[in-house]
Amino acid sequence: MKHTVIAMDIAKRVFQLHAVDAQTGEIERVKLRREAVREFFARRTPSLVAMEACGSAHYWARELRGLGHEVRLLAPKSVRPFVRSNKTDAAMPKRSGLRFSSREARLVAIKSEAQQAILTLHRMRAQLLKFRVMQSNALRGFLYEFGQVLPEGHRAMVKAWPTALAALAEQLPAMLLDSLREQWVRVQQVDAEIAALERRLASALRANGSCQQIAAIPGVGLLTATAAVARWATRPRSNRAASSPPGLAWCTSNRHRRRVRQLGLSKRGDTYLRTLLIHGRAPSSRAASLRPGWRHC
Repeated sequence: MKHTVIAMDIAKRVFQLHAVDAQTGEIERVKLRREAVREFFARRTPSLVAMEACGSAHYWARELRGLGHEVRLLAPKSVRPFVRSNKTDAAMPKRSGLRFSSREARLVAIKSEAQQAILTLHRMRAQLLKFRVMQSNALRGFLYEFGQVLPEGHRAMVKAWPTALAALAEQLPAMLLDSLREQWVRVQQVDAEIAALERRLASALRANGSCQQIAAIPGVGLLTATAAVARWATRPRSNRAASSPPGLAWCTSNRHRRRVRQLGLSKRGDTYLRTLLIHGRAPSSRAASLRPGWRHC
């Protein structure tokens, strides 16, 4: 260990630091307000900073890198076993430092601002899809109570909605018809917002060469290409390294036999990206069937 190791616990207002000097082994515990964190690291000599990959960790990793420090992000699951007693803000930096000093520490690649921006657009789109599904299913239930059955699927519902509402125009009171029309307008507004997000993702795909290379693969579209490049912060070194983040790596076991048995998929990674790779659509939508190339999964 050539550099001083500083383990940092991220918070909204108060940051806890646990520093171990590489030369003397001296331990230093520091409590800082959020406004003083950047000034503290600017005055320090280049150190090795370890922190748990939680909220705003990538932001602070980029900031500390700009100040000349080397930053390592630790996977949260690898830090949790080192919490032996109560989980406090003062104890967590020490646990992160212990985990980083071990040889089996799992590191998380630091994402750029562009990658985080693309992932944010994907999260916003997934949230709007869930809202659209809730609103559409509510309309189906309302009309079903009055004898009108709307088909499944958003596109089929868009075509059948005018006819179904016209059939109930004389049967329903005016206040209910107005409320149903207002809710349908909200569904259409959500559609417009989803389309706007997809146009922004398309512009990001055109500006990124890595996204274009992945989109050139048969069966890979806009969502899969942009989400894959944003999720893989660095270029994967092997096929297994590429399949581990979405949880598509195979589990193996040789516990009771000498030969290694190949089990099912690990499913330990990003659920959103894994569903896009397997089904070719967002997780909030209903996938009718798997792709032909993924039926062995």
